[in-house]
Amino acid sequence: MKKTLSFAIIHFTVAFSLAFLLTGNLLIGGLIALIEPMVNTVAFYFHEKVWQTKNLVQTQHSSPSKKTISFAILHFSVAFTVVYLLTGDVLLGGTMAMIEPTINTFAYYLHERVWQKKQHQNTPQQLMSMMVCLHH
Repeated sequence: MKKTLSFAIIHFTVAFSLAFLLTGNLLIGGLIALIEPMVNTVAFYFHEKVWQTKNLVQTQHSSPSKKTISFAILHFSVAFTVVYLLTGDVLLGGTMAMIEPTINTFAYYLHERVWQKKQHQNTPQQLMSMMVCLHH
């Protein structure tokens, strides 16, 4: 859950900044920034659940780049739908859907790298190797 919350903070910040810049309207920008990341945060949670299944974890399919691509597709779809439903403007929905997920996809990739590095640092083999003296 910490991982989901940390990404949600990044996502909310990016969404609000971009929505306000594109609309110039605090209310519409704020609504987009609240609703789109909320929907994507829920989608992120379920995305993580799928990617943490035993079959995916044990294969090369769990690489950060492949996870990033699948989340980018999901993210694009959510962004377009939310912005279009809130504004009724296809162009604004398309613009937001192209820019906001692109920025957040880059952020997601970095976020995933940090979390994977953190997870690998705490594996039992690494903890044991730190406790074992290898001097001969």
